[in-house]
Amino acid sequence: MALRKRGFDVIHAQERDRKGLSDVEHLAYAIEQRRCLLSFNTKDFVLLHNEYVEHEKEHWGIIVSKQRPIGETLSRVLKVLQRFSRQSMKNRIEFL
Repeated sequence: MALRKRGFDVIHAQERDRKGLSDVEHLAYAIEQRRCLLSFNTKDFVLLHNEYVEHEKEHWGIIVSKQRPIGETLSRVLKVLQRFSRQSMKNRIEFL
């Protein structure tokens, strides 16, 4: 993965046999692993983020984006990862 080659500790749902799980399950796993989650499912993850805020539940960050060419997505993700520390991404949602 391009992010991994740049020194970021990333995993993909397919690597962990988690493909096909619900958005709630993906976010719960990211929280359990203390990881920020990247998704192209903006609508549902915005709703999940808002639900977490409303119920004062914590997550380790959500990055959402519409589908873009991989190079553009990578560039935008890198900007977010360089701008925010792990701690400052906590309970934050960022839009690419």
